Amino acid sequence: MVRILFTVLTFLLAACEPPIPEDEFFLKHLLERNTSKFQAILSNDSLEVQIIYTQIIRDSLNQPHFKSFYYHVDSTQYFYPASTVKLPQVLLAFEKLNELRAIGYSIDKYSPIYHDSLYHGQMSVKMDTTARDSIPTIAHYAKKIMVVSDNDAFNRLYEFVGQKATNEKMRAKGYNVRFLHRLERPLTPDQNRHTEAIRFKQNDSVLYKQSMLINTDSIRPPRKVFKGRGFIRKDSLIQQPFDFTYKNSYPLQEQQEILKAILFPQVVDPKRRFNLTPDDRQFVLQYMSQLPRETQVPSYDKDSTLYDAYCKFLLFGDDQSPIPSSIRIFNKVGDAYGYLIDNAYIVDFENGVEFMLSAVINTNTDGIYNDGKYEYKTIGYPFMRNLGQVIYDYERKRKRQYKPDLSEFQISR
Repeated sequence: MVRILFTVLTFLLAACEPPIPEDEFFLKHLLERNTSKFQAILSNDSLEVQIIYTQIIRDSLNQPHFKSFYYHVDSTQYFYPASTVKLPQVLLAFEKLNELRAIGYSIDKYSPIYHDSLYHGQMSVKMDTTARDSIPTIAHYAKKIMVVSDNDAFNRLYEFVGQKATNEKMRAKGYNVRFLHRLERPLTPDQNRHTEAIRFKQNDSVLYKQSMLINTDSIRPPRKVFKGRGFIRKDSLIQQPFDFTYKNSYPLQEQQEILKAILFPQVVDPKRRFNLTPDDRQFVLQYMSQLPRETQVPSYDKDSTLYDAYCKFLLFGDDQSPIPSSIRIFNKVGDAYGYLIDNAYIVDFENGVEFMLSAVINTNTDGIYNDGKYEYKTIGYPFMRNLGQVIYDYERKRKRQYKPDLSEFQISR
């Protein structure tokens, strides 16, 4: 009886808590109100947490308007973006295809593409055994990137767009990012400047040919970046900070803005949009939200490691239960060097809920890089799950003048 009374009193006290003002301290106060879930986050700055929560307010015409809240967001505070760089690379690859087609080349994202190795560290491609008939295409690489975050697929699009064009195009759109290297391949800055020769072929006919691209521009970063207190090199501990100076850079604010440009292009400054066809955008939306078990080519349903939340950290963490069919997450995650990142638009069709949420946390608690000892399971995934759930619960209760029409994002698969 005492336990029951205590539970009832606790519930009543929680129900009587005054609403949190939606001001510049909103996220901080929301985390503090859920101390049991976020105590470690609130008391440990070394975890380098950054959060952006954006409410989407629909008007009478269903047009979206945005209200954002920030927690420790600082574009000068470097974190390693890991696989989150893959989404803009997909967009730039589609954009380049559209530009080539506009000047007369008969190629699209489904055209067969082959790579030739001409420089140190390059890898030719004659086939992709995960593709239909083993034929590599931009579409297939993009699908693998968005469904299971495939590293080799990203590298292939990096080769196609080129290091120089990638950075020039992002700067021209007003995005403060630096993409300097392939993933999961230890190459020098010089090797990353050189990209493989490309051929689009149909049977014996060459549709488009691209020579090796070389970035002759300076890639000197604005400042040197060192993190931690040591790193592993060739099985030896080097007791000095790890150098991230020539690693990719993709601040959290830029990540959410690029996601917004895909989801809601009609309300984004035209110069910050990506040149996508309606079919391109629908393709991105489908596979960005599609689960491994829903994907046929490649078929991931027999791989138990590719559970629903494999690339859906926010709201679900590493929970291996099926994600409810009423919820869809349009996102891109990343995890490397202890950094765990998710940049997401979360939709609950059943309850008429939609919001954007982006977050990063550093789970490398010992400050040693390349040792593989990161606290993803004990700190990172619980944080992502708890943060997503707290914001989702808040959204469920948030009053809306106009219920959103979310049919645009109900995609048949």
